[in-house]
Amino acid sequence: MNERSETTTGRAEPLAGGGRTDSATEATEAFVAHRNLLFTVAYEMLGSAADAEDVLQETWLRWMKVDMGQVRDQRAYLVRITTRRSLDRLRAMSRRKEAYVGSWLPEPLLTTPDVAEDVELAESVSMALMIVLETLSPTERAVFVLREVFGISHDEIAAAVGKSPAAVRQIARRARRHVDARRPREEVAPNQARAVLESFQAALETRDLQGLLDALAPEVVLISDGGGVKQAAPRPITGADKVARMIVGGLGKARVALTSEHTVVNGNPALLLYVDGEIDGVIAVRVEDARITGLYYVRNPEKLTRVASETPLTLT
Repeated sequence: MNERSETTTGRAEPLAGGGRTDSATEATEAFVAHRNLLFTVAYEMLGSAADAEDVLQETWLRWMKVDMGQVRDQRAYLVRITTRRSLDRLRAMSRRKEAYVGSWLPEPLLTTPDVAEDVELAESVSMALMIVLETLSPTERAVFVLREVFGISHDEIAAAVGKSPAAVRQIARRARRHVDARRPREEVAPNQARAVLESFQAALETRDLQGLLDALAPEVVLISDGGGVKQAAPRPITGADKVARMIVGGLGKARVALTSEHTVVNGNPALLLYVDGEIDGVIAVRVEDARITGLYYVRNPEKLTRVASETPLTLT
């Protein structure tokens, strides 16, 4: 999409003369006010904080060229630019993922307490749902995120993705059916998920095979992401017995000191794992019926830069 297509409300050139400074100040204030929202939109579309930050930089540069006097709704306009930049990057990322070594998982984020308290936001950025979003096409993902997560109108989404409102409604229905068929069957309260995770943690640290089997659902799936830098299973492993024995066997062979601590990643309870005192990775979980049905282990060092400091997210 070309730059001109984003300016549907008028000229894109900055104001001349004295108005230039006022326009730049207004643009800066608007961008800062909506920055957390724009980051959340980009992250939910991309699953990568690093790429989301790049999108925000591109959005900022584009936004500073816009004539503020021609913009009726600054929030909507900024979301539109962010969506288009995210779509371009998402298509490029699809090619990168094809060459990625092993399984690809979203980049985990240490989130602020208010994210966990917002049930809708926590569910939308959970690792479990983010993995489901990976199965959508770029346009389907953009439409789903904008409509189902942020409640943006079909007309505004149409302007952002370059489709007609009728086409957007059809895409939204198709994406919703696809996601609903694959998302967790029930919402689990944070304290329930934490209790299950504590049982798993105790069994993990003691190499207790039966304890792991008790915490895992029979159909559990383990996905690990080492990015070709750290050792990880090249493909998902399914089944409680296989997963538990792989964990216990792997720890036995490694002969390392393993410790873990609870954290909140993407608005949901998770574990930070340390090997010989050094951070090794993050384990996020999908919990259903008081058992773990999904284990997501991110070991790729490039994806662990956002687990030391909190990242603010918002739907507004």
